[in-house]
Amino acid sequence: MRPERGALVAVTAATRQEIGPEAVPEQSAPADGATEPAAPALPRLLVLDGLRLVAALMVVAHHLVRGPWGVRPEEHFGVLASVSKFGWLGVNLFFLISGFVICMSSWGRSLGQFAVSRIVRLFPAYWLGVILTTAVLALWPVLRGPLSAPQSLANLTMLQSGLGVTDQDWSYWSLGAELRFYLLFAIVVWLGVTYRRVVYFCALWTIVAAFSSSWHEGWLDNLIVPNFAPYFVAGTALFLIHRFGANLLLWGLVGVNWLIALYRLEKYDGVVVLHLNWWAVAAVVTAFWGIMIAVALGGLARVRGRWLVTAGALTYPLYLIHQAIGQTLIRGLHPHVPAWLLLAGVLALMLGAAWLIHRYVERPLGRRLKRGLDTSLAAARNA
Repeated sequence: MRPERGALVAVTAATRQEIGPEAVPEQSAPADGATEPAAPALPRLLVLDGLRLVAALMVVAHHLVRGPWGVRPEEHFGVLASVSKFGWLGVNLFFLISGFVICMSSWGRSLGQFAVSRIVRLFPAYWLGVILTTAVLALWPVLRGPLSAPQSLANLTMLQSGLGVTDQDWSYWSLGAELRFYLLFAIVVWLGVTYRRVVYFCALWTIVAAFSSSWHEGWLDNLIVPNFAPYFVAGTALFLIHRFGANLLLWGLVGVNWLIALYRLEKYDGVVVLHLNWWAVAAVVTAFWGIMIAVALGGLARVRGRWLVTAGALTYPLYLIHQAIGQTLIRGLHPHVPAWLLLAGVLALMLGAAWLIHRYVERPLGRRLKRGLDTSLAAARNA
């Protein structure tokens, strides 16, 4: 996950909130003079940082609790193993949050600024994640060996899904979904983000994603990620509710995409392979919708604390390094270390490493990368 990526990027591929109240400019009126809703200033929603960490820990639990223990995970972890069957749904929560945060953070930005913000947010930690994963798999191939050198290098581009290359860490698949969301939303940013254009974007993506399965156009499915479009669209519509207030059209977008998401769950690999009850999975996804609705309506605005900032900072690096490296440690050390102690130790190691990556890689390298990209854009504009 992107993490944000706005995500589980997961992010996930997984996103991080990047703005405070001063960073969300007032919305300009549309060119044709039609009335747009007034845009109030917004405080930072720290609860989203906490939710992103919750989503990441769900995915981590799924991959590590149900990891290569050599026996059924229930034999070691009992109820925790049964609950962790649903942990893969953390990626779906990431995508809901990503729709909300990317719409929020793109307001008032040019296309160049939007692209720079995404590159700076995604790549510094990702590059290190790929390098660390490749090194661990090469030096200690008890789980599997690394990909070939050309495939490993292709992973550094984050475009491996488009190239047909396997992800070095299996969790990186979600970053491809995040990138396609960014690509689609970049069209709105290029035109200029306004309330009306975002609504049109949400409605069009909902319709195209719903009908894509009957069109038998593989390239279109690959671009619009129909299985996850409902999460991105609902998250985006919920940000509009948060910023401009609720109305029937926005609730309709949220509700229709919830129904489509529930329908698509029936054929998810996670549901089929793990033999999960559809009603139980649907209840978890519905809870995600409920939580994000509460965020949009301001019901969780009082959830605050500096620890939430730290939680958000840990999320993306944790997502990037947890699966292949964590499962390698489990496979290699399990014969010598009790299961519960090993699980706790691996999780603590992953969290510690995530903090170090954020502090000593993401922040300094991100600042340098941003300066370089900003200079490059300025040179392009003045050429």
